Amino acid sequence: MTSIPTLRWIGDTDGCLAIIDQTRLPLELVEIELADVDLVWEAIRSLRVRGAPAIGLAAGYGVVLGVREAAGGDAAALTARLRRVVEYLASSRPTAVNLSWALARQVGVAKRFGGRPPQEIVAALLAEAHAMYQEDRAMCRAIGRHGAALLADNTGVLTHCNAGALVTADYGTALAVLFDAHASGKRLHVYVDETRPLLQGARLTAWELIQAGIPATLICDSMAATVMREGRVQAVVVGADRIAANGDTANKIGTYQVALCAAAHGIPFYVAAPSSTFDLSIASGEEIPIEERPAHEITEGFGRRTAPPGMDVYNPAFDVTPARLIRAIICERGVIEPVNQQQIEAMLAPRA
Repeated sequence: MTSIPTLRWIGDTDGCLAIIDQTRLPLELVEIELADVDLVWEAIRSLRVRGAPAIGLAAGYGVVLGVREAAGGDAAALTARLRRVVEYLASSRPTAVNLSWALARQVGVAKRFGGRPPQEIVAALLAEAHAMYQEDRAMCRAIGRHGAALLADNTGVLTHCNAGALVTADYGTALAVLFDAHASGKRLHVYVDETRPLLQGARLTAWELIQAGIPATLICDSMAATVMREGRVQAVVVGADRIAANGDTANKIGTYQVALCAAAHGIPFYVAAPSSTFDLSIASGEEIPIEERPAHEITEGFGRRTAPPGMDVYNPAFDVTPARLIRAIICERGVIEPVNQQQIEAMLAPRA
């Protein structure tokens, strides 16, 4: 857990969004303030704020920052401004469905308050952003409780990328499972993939586990199969950026190969994500848009060139793990097992 929240709103409708600048971790814990929608877009795109739930929350607050300048005009001007802001924020990163989910919620609020004065609409948008924030906190805690029950005492757990407090409003998704298990007295040892090329595992997950006092060992991505073969790992827990109707799951690049290794060694592979990460509008992972990142992240990672000039680079930020490789999906409502469309729809169905 971090000593300051990953993101928080300061003030009223004239306030700003404050976030931990995750590009500065693990050496510096720095909070920066975002006072306009352009800064929010840049923060999402540059990974200052990252992780599907946190991206969605930042976008929800970004809508407030983007439309409030039109609050002094008429309703038509605010509606036009809202449309531009939503399209703009949606362009920041395409894979995490929480982004479009949060933006859609804000569009729905604006429609419901369409006949009200613009200032009231902005206030309603801020209230909705706060509501999403509090919902995320509750979902994280519930994911942790449900997932911790799947881990036995004295378990070695491998995780890939970062899905802790830094990607949510509170407790994380994949790491929420570990935090809750640790808090209940279960003894864990976590193997942390460094997660090339941006090292979210090494920079962020390792940092969070140290803060929480959970024993952990950092490994290169290419060591995952070896630690499994050596019997050091009994479970894999990862987060998700988008889950299709059939359970195919997009997560940080390298997740798919971890799932293949887990299957080869008979190790359960778990995905932890809130219901907002499911995209039931797409049938399978074949339809998930995959963001491609700049070449320099591989050739000049963290400022030092490690490949010859002119080298061709392919740098997808995510890959898709087929549902057949996933033992269970842990969401705030419970555990989806087996992972298929019928079980997903049953778990996510509206409740009276």
